Amino acid sequence: EVTFMFTTAILRRRRGKKKKETPKISRPIRKRPVGPTDIPSCSWLQRYVSSDTENMAVSTARRPAAIGRVLIITFLTAIIFRCGVADVAPGASTSEELPHRRFEYKYSFKGPHLSQTDGGIPFWIHTGNAIPSADQVRITPSLRSQKGSVWTKNKVNFAHWEAEVTFRVSGRGRMGADGLAVWFTSEQGLDGPVYGAADQWNGVGIFFDSFDNDGKKNNPSIVVVGNNGKLVYDHQNDGTTQALGTCLRDFRNKPYPIRAKISYYKRTLTVMINNGFTPDRDDYEFCTKVDNMVLPGDGFFGISAATGGLADDHDVLSFLLFTLTEPGQQPPPPESEIPKEEKDKYQEEFQNFQQELDKKKEEFQKEHPGVQGEQIDDMYENVNDREIRQVFEGQNQIHLEIKQLHRQLAMILDEQRRYVSVITTEVTKKGPNAESGQLGSIITNQHEVLKNLNELRNSFHESLKQISSAQHQGNAAGIGTYETVQHFNDIKEHLHMVKRDVEHLVQRNSQNPAEKAVKCPELPAMPTCLSTLHFVIFIIVQSVLFFCYIMYKWLIICKLCLF
Repeated sequence: EVTFMFTTAILRRRRGKKKKETPKISRPIRKRPVGPTDIPSCSWLQRYVSSDTENMAVSTARRPAAIGRVLIITFLTAIIFRCGVADVAPGASTSEELPHRRFEYKYSFKGPHLSQTDGGIPFWIHTGNAIPSADQVRITPSLRSQKGSVWTKNKVNFAHWEAEVTFRVSGRGRMGADGLAVWFTSEQGLDGPVYGAADQWNGVGIFFDSFDNDGKKNNPSIVVVGNNGKLVYDHQNDGTTQALGTCLRDFRNKPYPIRAKISYYKRTLTVMINNGFTPDRDDYEFCTKVDNMVLPGDGFFGISAATGGLADDHDVLSFLLFTLTEPGQQPPPPESEIPKEEKDKYQEEFQNFQQELDKKKEEFQKEHPGVQGEQIDDMYENVNDREIRQVFEGQNQIHLEIKQLHRQLAMILDEQRRYVSVITTEVTKKGPNAESGQLGSIITNQHEVLKNLNELRNSFHESLKQISSAQHQGNAAGIGTYETVQHFNDIKEHLHMVKRDVEHLVQRNSQNPAEKAVKCPELPAMPTCLSTLHFVIFIIVQSVLFFCYIMYKWLIICKLCLF
């Protein structure tokens, strides 16, 4: 079809040129350079065809040869085009499929029932200052020079894997130390100088470094460092001289936990980060990627942390491990990895535990017939409850701020009343012939200030009432209603009124600079309550009485000793 259209266009062009021809003048054919050029082969061929057809349209005597050449060239063009389409089509039709994921519970942990009654984590061990609890593992508390870590008990022999780590790093200071690390190594690094784990490891470590050791202001950062068991970690430079990949991300003191997704698939290590600003679990952004990375065939997963002169709380909420299988391969069933003897043992233990639990339930029901079990879902806070709690916490904060402003306004009102009373007494003492103009303006201004402050106080009082009523209604209803929204709108209007009144006062004071220059009369000097002479006499009398008391007591003690 392309060949036919191409040939038809050339023939139409030749017919048009033939009608406009006058004398038959043969012009020399323009020669094009032959040889290797920087133009691709297909475009060079098209340009050669168009140029050659223009030159062939010059002379009508060569028409049969020209048509033959055009047909040959268009045929070759069609063949090249079809070959190119055939080469591109298979690549365009293939789409990269995602690998299959399977959760591995023996190499994972998460809340709410994270730790056992003995304080341990199922299938994991913890060392150092790590503290497991029901919903998280505190790797290090916010104390100086602390180290801790958690490691899998058994080795992992997965060719491709993906780990999702949820953690929180929080501290009171602007800077923290030292950081947290996620490991995959051939041996367990239970203790050491590298974020609480051993140095010269064989594997990879993903470091969440929060302290700037080299002073380059490039922390907090995420650094990927590989090791073959012979390198010593460069602490002074924060591992930048040995880093295979790095990115700058602030992971301290975020409203939501930080989520890191670390995947190793086809010798490519990829690190994705959720910045902790949203509760969306799938809101990941790219951090770094390391190609052609060779890791040990089997190893241990671990998480460690350490503190130095500065300290942070390093809490790990969950560690979830998934095995990745290529789309063309069928993942092995879970039953194939567990031996039959071990499976029968676990099944027998589970049945015994289930029987004991049923017996305890029956005994409890007999002893307490009127008590019903508590719903587990009611024990934990969902997203809606959390949002409502945050709203009411914000309301409470606003309520406290407005109360503080109300107290400050009351103090200002008392000061203004005292100034007005002093000025009025001075005016009455000096009489009407004194500087009545200036004093009158001062008194008028003070009265206006008092009036405006009273209005501000009333506005704040109304705002406090509105917030209190909104909080009571919200606590009674449990969710926001139309009345609550209306109360918030009223509060907003009252606050706007307060702002307008304050701006009016500021403008009024700035528009009357003459009144600012008028100084209020000084308060009369109050006489001192005690003169120097009276004070000295009082001290002498007190000293004499104290000396007499000591002598009297000493005489009584001497008499008692004689008897």
